[in-house]
Amino acid sequence: MLPTTTYSPQRQGNGSLSSRDAARHTAGAKRYKYLRRLLHFKQMDFEFAMWQMLYLFTSPQRVYRNFHYRKQTKDQWARDDPAFLVLLSVWLCVSTVGFGLVLDMSFLETLKLLLWVVFIDCIGVGLLISTLMWFVTNKYLMKHHSKDCDVEWGYAFDVHLNAFYPLLVILHFLQLFFINHIVVIKSGTFIGYFVGNTLWLIAIGYYIYITFLGYSALPFLKNTVILLYPFALLVLLYILSITLGWNFTAGLCWFYKQRVR
Repeated sequence: MLPTTTYSPQRQGNGSLSSRDAARHTAGAKRYKYLRRLLHFKQMDFEFAMWQMLYLFTSPQRVYRNFHYRKQTKDQWARDDPAFLVLLSVWLCVSTVGFGLVLDMSFLETLKLLLWVVFIDCIGVGLLISTLMWFVTNKYLMKHHSKDCDVEWGYAFDVHLNAFYPLLVILHFLQLFFINHIVVIKSGTFIGYFVGNTLWLIAIGYYIYITFLGYSALPFLKNTVILLYPFALLVLLYILSITLGWNFTAGLCWFYKQRVR
């Protein structure tokens, strides 16, 4: 059921939050609460997190509608439940092990690849993208600069995780069924790079679109349509790759093998 109550923090006569509510809503307090729940699996709502993962493919707008409800009930945009992050980590580990098997890596090579993918590709790149988007949206896309209306860094990270999940499933899971049969074995043929590059087009297209939905859901941002502009570059790069016979998946497999050597 959708929440029907609205959180109403106590404010002082000048309109600012009371000292108690202000302390509860600092970034540090929210981060502490989030990390504390990360150690208590029984407090996580995995069923709701799986619902979000399903709708990120079928109706991502519904996922961001829930972020509005969280803002109304808990006075924050970012997730306060790490269940989604935990399930995403499981998906990442399983799919990376699958890549190791498909590429015929040894146990140690697969473990090394897993550490690279988790700490560099997911966490490292995720922190970098989230921080960049947090800075850009607060600096250039705000309708009115105010202390009460800003993009939370945690929300920027959530938007990245939401957009990263479909990309992960397409490139690290669905693509596994094509690598050894079509994409890499026939990497120099049209069918090889067409299948591989089309999967990349769909995956990165999902990432761009879900990122756009995440920031366009915030009522205090303007001109969020510019976040869709990379679509034009993506389509151009896709057409160029098909014309020149570039195979992105074959390049990814080569890159993964070089990492673990």
